[in-house]
Amino acid sequence: MLALIWFTFLYQPLFNALIWIYSNVANQNFGWAVIWLTIFLRIALLPFTIISERNATLQRKVEEEAGAAADIFKNDPIAQKEEARRIMKKYHVSPWAKIVTLFIQALVLVLLYQVFIRGISGEKVVKILYPGVDFPGKINTVFYGFEIGRTHDVLWAGLAAAYLLGSIIVEKRQSASWQKSELYFLIFFPLFTFAVLWYLPMVKSLFILTTMIFSDIIGLLHNLFFSSKKQTVN
Repeated sequence: MLALIWFTFLYQPLFNALIWIYSNVANQNFGWAVIWLTIFLRIALLPFTIISERNATLQRKVEEEAGAAADIFKNDPIAQKEEARRIMKKYHVSPWAKIVTLFIQALVLVLLYQVFIRGISGEKVVKILYPGVDFPGKINTVFYGFEIGRTHDVLWAGLAAAYLLGSIIVEKRQSASWQKSELYFLIFFPLFTFAVLWYLPMVKSLFILTTMIFSDIIGLLHNLFFSSKKQTVN
């Protein structure tokens, strides 16, 4: 029953979306089809992304006020806790939007993996396609000389890990000092990401890289808008 639900409501729609994008948008290149699918997915999730960016801004305010409160009530732990609750209630910070976005992206990652495990050629494809989606023939899975279904690809896994490392450094650039846990995160998270993507098909690196770039663009636009709004108010 669960397998039927997974196939009918998740795998088959994603597969058909990929094939449609491949034939009509991506100029019959499956690598670009995955990139466009990722972009369309992130656009669909844009309301959740905007809420997540807003929550991140509010969270920074919470941390600033909580730090100030900790200094004021440093000799009164009970007052510290009460003030922390008041601050959290004041800003209404909730992680649910980010959780939804991450869950759906993780789900698509699993589905993409199944697409390449099950295969994207032959009679099996014809049986999965909806009546309104034309059979594309032999599918081109070469992306600028790289086979996107191939595992152990050093270049694209390295690009994704390097971009992640740069994003972490840029995000923390205003910090006066780095805590030991942050340094461990800076070093080991990109290395872990590289190891996982190196093990998986190269298409995963394309998906992750596109997702990170899209997120950074949205974050940049949000920061620009927020800064402009703040300056206008002041």
